[in-house]
Amino acid sequence: MISYCKNGRSARVLACPLEKFNEIVDSPQVAQTCRLLAQTPHDSDEAKRLKQQLPLLMFMANYSDGHRHAESAEPTGMAYLDLDELQGENPRETWQSIMQVLVTKELKDLVVLAHVSCSGCGLRIVYIIPRQFAHLSPTEQIDQSKQWLAAQLGVVDDSKTKDLARGSFAVPRDYIIYGPDERMFEETLPKPIQTHSSLPLKGGNDNTQVESTPLPYREGSGESLLFKGIPYKDIIQEWFRRTGGEPQKGERNDRLHRLAAHLRYITDNDEAQLLAIMPRYGLSEEEMRGLIHSACSSRFYSMPKLMQEIVKTLSTESAGMTEGTENMPPEMPKKLPKVIQLLLSKTPDVYKPAVAHAVFPSLGAHLWKVYFPYIDNVMHEATFMNVLMAGTGAGKDCISQPINRIMADIRVRDAENLKREADWKKEVNSKGANKDKRQRPEGLVIQEVDPDMTNPAFVMRMAEANEHFLYTKMNEIDQFDALRGSAHGSQQFQIMCLAFDPDNRYGQTRVGTQSVTEKVCIRFNWNAATTIQKGQRYFSKVLTDGPISRINFCTIPEREIGAEMPVYGTYDAAFDEELRPFIERLCRAAGVIDCPQAFRLAKQLKDECAEFARLSQSRVYENLSFRANVIAYLKACVLYICNDYKWSREIEEFVRWSLQYDMFCKMKFFGEAIENANRSVDEQTGRRGPRNLLQLLPNEFTVHDADLIRQANGMDTRGTRNMLSQWVHRGYVLQMTDDSFCKFKNYKIQKL
Repeated sequence: MISYCKNGRSARVLACPLEKFNEIVDSPQVAQTCRLLAQTPHDSDEAKRLKQQLPLLMFMANYSDGHRHAESAEPTGMAYLDLDELQGENPRETWQSIMQVLVTKELKDLVVLAHVSCSGCGLRIVYIIPRQFAHLSPTEQIDQSKQWLAAQLGVVDDSKTKDLARGSFAVPRDYIIYGPDERMFEETLPKPIQTHSSLPLKGGNDNTQVESTPLPYREGSGESLLFKGIPYKDIIQEWFRRTGGEPQKGERNDRLHRLAAHLRYITDNDEAQLLAIMPRYGLSEEEMRGLIHSACSSRFYSMPKLMQEIVKTLSTESAGMTEGTENMPPEMPKKLPKVIQLLLSKTPDVYKPAVAHAVFPSLGAHLWKVYFPYIDNVMHEATFMNVLMAGTGAGKDCISQPINRIMADIRVRDAENLKREADWKKEVNSKGANKDKRQRPEGLVIQEVDPDMTNPAFVMRMAEANEHFLYTKMNEIDQFDALRGSAHGSQQFQIMCLAFDPDNRYGQTRVGTQSVTEKVCIRFNWNAATTIQKGQRYFSKVLTDGPISRINFCTIPEREIGAEMPVYGTYDAAFDEELRPFIERLCRAAGVIDCPQAFRLAKQLKDECAEFARLSQSRVYENLSFRANVIAYLKACVLYICNDYKWSREIEEFVRWSLQYDMFCKMKFFGEAIENANRSVDEQTGRRGPRNLLQLLPNEFTVHDADLIRQANGMDTRGTRNMLSQWVHRGYVLQMTDDSFCKFKNYKIQKL
C-alpha cells in the first residue's frame, strides 16, 4: 500500500488507503494550490513554496517507524517516471501516445496511475516494477526499471533519483488521466509482472540499448485507442457497415487489406498501431503483419473520401448533431449534480433536459456581487438567459414549478418592498400638488419584475436593485417587446446582448423632474418560452447581431401521437426543505469564486469545440461555441457553489452535456439561417473573404508551390514556413521531405 505525508515539509508518514487517496485528490486546498502553481513560473521561489503545501504521496516505499527516511524504507514494488520536459506538448495528448505504445508492446498492465504533474505541464506515470528486475537491490530496481521503461516508451525520465524516500506531490482528481489501480492500495506488495521485452544486459554500460520484443497482439488489444476522440473500433465498425458488412471466409485478406489501406491515413501510416487496432477474423499474426506492411508500403495520397465521411459522421455524433438523429438532442447523463437531481425529481422524463437548462436563470439570480474568472481573464457574473423552443402543446410549462420553488425566498423579500412602494405611492397621491412629498424609499430591491414593463421602469428597477439580478419569466418570447423602446425600436435585443457582457452600461437621460434618468449595469436573468416557428421568426432580424449566441436554448422532443400523458410529482414542504441548503449556499457566496476544475473544463470544452469546428469547417458552429462555452462554465461554477464548493464527476459530465445540448439547439433552430445570412452579406458586399490556401494546393506540393499561392493571394512569402509548420502540427498535411508535403485530410468547407 502507498503512504503519504500531510505536506512537503512533514516527515511523518501515514498509510494511504483508497479512501484517504480519494480525500486528498478531492481536496479543495489541493485543487486551489495546483491552480496557483499553473500560473506561477516553475523555477520560482513561489512555486517551491506552493508545492510544499501539497500532500506528498509515497509510491515507492512505506516506513516501519512512520518517519520518511531511507533507513526504515520498505519497498512497495512500485516506481514512477517523471516527464517534465514536454516542450510545450499537452500532457494528456502525450499520454495518449504513450498509451498506444503500452498497448502495442503489451505493457499496459504495468501502469497503475498516470496524472498531469502539479505544475500542470508535466506527466507522472506510476508503474509496478517488472519481475525481471527482482534480482537487483531496491534502488537498482527503481533506477534500471526507469531506464528500461523510458526506453520502451521513447521518452526521457526527468526524475534522476534512486531514493526510495522520494515522494510525489498530490494533484486534484481532474489531473488524473489513468487509474488509480486498486493494486496501489493492497496490503501486500503488488505481484510483479513478467514482460516479454528483453532485459537490459547485466553489467552493461549507460549506453546499453534496450530492444523490445512484444508478445503477439491479441484481438481487440487496441480497443481503447482513439482518433480525435473517436475509438478506432467504432471507425472500423462503421467502415464495415458501409462496405458490405464483416468479411466472410474467402474475402478476409482482401477486405482487411483494404481496411488497413484506409486506416493508415488516421494512424500516421504506423504499422505497429495498425497491428494493435486491426481485427483478425482468424488470420495469423504473420499474415496480419504482412497484410499491414503491404497496405502501408503503397504510395501515400490524400485520405480516401469514405474515411473522411466516416470520421466526420462519428465526430458529429459525439457532438450530438448527427444527420440520423437531427431531431433528437444529446442524451442527458444518468448521474446528475445533486441540486439538478432534486430539481428534476418531480419532472416527467420527457421534460427533464429542458428543465435542467431552464433552472439556471433563477439560480443565478440569488448570487450577489459574485464573480467568476473565465479562461480569457474576464470576470463574469452568473448571467443566464434561457429560451425554451418546442412545438405547440409540447408541455412548455414544465419549467414553471421548479422555478417557482427556486424563486420563493426572493418573492418573500420582494413582497415586503412592493408593499413599502405601494404605501409610499398612496401617501404621495393623497397630498396636494403643492404639498411636500416624501422621497422614494431607500433600499427598494425588487428582483422579480413584470415581463411587460416599460424601458423606464426597467431602468428604475435596475438602479434600485443595488447590483442584484433582476429576473422575469415570460410565457411567450414576444413579451420582451415591451422593452423595445418604441413601436419600431429594438432595444430589447440590445438589452439581451448587454446583459451577457460584463461591465455594460445602459440607461436614459430625461429632462423632466419626474422622469427616470439613470445609467445602470444590466444584470438581468430571464426565462422565455415559444414555439419553434415563432422563435425563429422573432430572432430572424438579428441572426448575426449577438442575441442568439448569448442565450441558452433548450427544447422538448415531439412525442408520438397517442403517447401517455406525462405525470408530475408533488412539490411539497419536504421538497422545499431539501432545496433550502442549495439556495442558502448561493445567497452566502461572495467575491471572486475560483473553481480550478471548472476553469480547466472550460479549456477542454473550448478545445473540443474548436476541433469539431475544424473537422466540420463550420464557421457558424465555431462562432456560436465561444459564448456557449462561457454559459457552460458559469453553470459549472453555480453547481460548484451549490455542491458546497466540491467538484464532482457528475458536474463535469452535466456541463459537457449542457454545452453539447445548447449547441445542438442553436444549430438546429438557427444554424442554416445564420449561414444563409452570412452568405448573403458576402454576396452583397462583393468582397472575397479569406480563402483556404490548402484547398488551392495540389495533393502533393512543395514549399515553392506554397510561396506562389501566398503571393497570388496578396501575402508575402516570409510566413510560408510558419504556415506549413502549423499545418503539420494540426495534422492537415504530412511532411515527406524538407521541401515537400502531401495533404493528410480534405478540409473543404462542408455544410453541417
